[in-house]
Amino acid sequence: MDSEQQIMEIIGSAGTSKSLAFSALAKVREHDYDGARAVLQKAKEADLKAHAAQTKLIADALSGAEGSSTASLLMVHAQDHYMTSQLARDLIEELVKIIEERDGERSE
Repeated sequence: MDSEQQIMEIIGSAGTSKSLAFSALAKVREHDYDGARAVLQKAKEADLKAHAAQTKLIADALSGAEGSSTASLLMVHAQDHYMTSQLARDLIEELVKIIEERDGERSE
């Protein structure tokens, strides 16, 4: 897989992660906390896939592998997608916990 394909892998996996994280938030609206956590786990798996592609790109660039480059506009774009997907997932994980705790307090 060339570096451009790896960069697209980061973008695609990060997009999947962010989409899944917001799907988890929708489950919270339905008070489906187990479902939300399950979807967040899938989001985390997508993030890990993006991370693996990112790590390979960085390692290739540092080793001077043929066809690798240290920076490109597309790579910066991929990094932006990856960082925002991680932020969304982390924030939504915390929201699930907070809302579930408050929901539990109301039903007691």
